[in-house]
Amino acid sequence: MAVFNLNVVPSIAANGGVTVWLWLVSLLLFFWPQGIAVIELAHRYPGEGGVYLWAKEVFGDFHGFLSGWCYWTNNMMYVPTVMLYFVGVSVFVLGPSHQSLAENKIFTVAASFVLLALLVVLNIVGLGVGKWINNLGGIGTMIAAITLVALGVIVYFRFGSTVTAADFRIPANPRFVLNSFGVICFGLVGLELASVMGDEIRDPERTLPGAVAWGGVLSGLLYIAATLTLLIAVSKNDISVLQGIVQAVNHMADRVGVAWIVAPFALMLSLSIAGIGSAWLAGSARIPFVAGLDSYLPAWLGKVHPRYLTPYPALIVHAVISMALVALNSIGAGVQETFQKLLSLAVVLQLVPFLYMFAALLKLALNPAAGKGRYSNRVLFLAGASGLVTTVLGIALAFFPAQQITSLPLYELWMFGGTAFFIGLAAFFFYVYGRRKTPQEAASRI
Repeated sequence: MAVFNLNVVPSIAANGGVTVWLWLVSLLLFFWPQGIAVIELAHRYPGEGGVYLWAKEVFGDFHGFLSGWCYWTNNMMYVPTVMLYFVGVSVFVLGPSHQSLAENKIFTVAASFVLLALLVVLNIVGLGVGKWINNLGGIGTMIAAITLVALGVIVYFRFGSTVTAADFRIPANPRFVLNSFGVICFGLVGLELASVMGDEIRDPERTLPGAVAWGGVLSGLLYIAATLTLLIAVSKNDISVLQGIVQAVNHMADRVGVAWIVAPFALMLSLSIAGIGSAWLAGSARIPFVAGLDSYLPAWLGKVHPRYLTPYPALIVHAVISMALVALNSIGAGVQETFQKLLSLAVVLQLVPFLYMFAALLKLALNPAAGKGRYSNRVLFLAGASGLVTTVLGIALAFFPAQQITSLPLYELWMFGGTAFFIGLAAFFFYVYGRRKTPQEAASRI
């Protein structure tokens, strides 16, 4: 549910067939090393916190906090993009006359707020309830992906395709394609999310390896198939980053003569998007919860609901900040540009914890005293080196603007300023707030 996100496919497919090669490269050099890292580190350091706990155990307290902080704050950017995408898709359920609502700023902000509030309530009630929207989202994702690809296959064999071999070559000006590589790496994260909630999973030692393997195979195949289908159905220059998937299904359904399928498809995809938002909201909220317990963030973030035993303050704070970012970025920018700006900064912050994950594999592989884990030192070294280089490249290329960006200076200000702001804030909480708080708490315990 967390790995395969149809909402990132349109912004990638808009750069043409060359992105198929980028998917294959990313699967080989980033995704599979990620799977090895998650299984190895979850085996060595089980428990709640995932990327926060692993970086803390291998590199020390500050690095653990920075890793967890970036993982959490990136989702403050990413979850709003999911909400915007939900609005862009769900209007198709209402019929053709309502599709223009997706570009109405007031409507998109209000609808995003309502959905986010609902997801917060469901996840406060607990994973026993909140997991059902994740499960419904998983079912919706599979149905939507199978429908999309099936229509693409039918259209291809009936009418052929305008996609040629030239579309799979690197363009003369690859500027926009560069940004998509970071988004592709971003689209392939998510395997670590289960370990973030390690204490809440039944028998993680047995469950996680199989889940990682199956999730990887299915996600990789679906991403490539969905990208190819979009290119077959819609010209890359006409793909909308918010409505691209439904746009493609609408076009193909008209050609095949099953136009009635668009509204049910949009409903399934809406469920999928809601599930994605729920999964990332629930998982990332565990990071400030653990940091609150460690006193690097306000202690009330480490509180749990007296009845449902869920980190409700962390969930509420996440939702409030996410909505503020949506409202702030919608001022003076179109909905699609807002989506792309939030997504690009989310890419940079999201990949920072993966620098620590892959560096941890290298450190374990080169340390004879580290002991034996699930994999040999050779496998850990190859996975760590491959993943680390690919992650650095993905972060750097995210600073190149996507096609939807209208002002390069404002985009770079947003990217460099946003990255510096969030990392600087992490340093403040750790070195200033944390050190001031810890002696006080120690004294109160005495």
